[in-house]
Amino acid sequence: MSIKVINEQENLQEVMQVLLAHLEIAKVMKFWAACKIGEGDYLQVKENLFSGETVDS
Repeated sequence: MSIKVINEQENLQEVMQVLLAHLEIAKVMKFWAACKIGEGDYLQVKENLFSGETVDS
């Protein structure tokens, strides 16, 4: 039997994509803030989350 070690950053990105696919962005951001997940490079995270988005969307 082997154990697969999950990359924490990849796991977090996948979870955020699932949340964003099913919830409003504002709700995801509030959840993110409540969990104190906001440590790290916010600008990089912002680029990943909002690439292709406009102010209207």
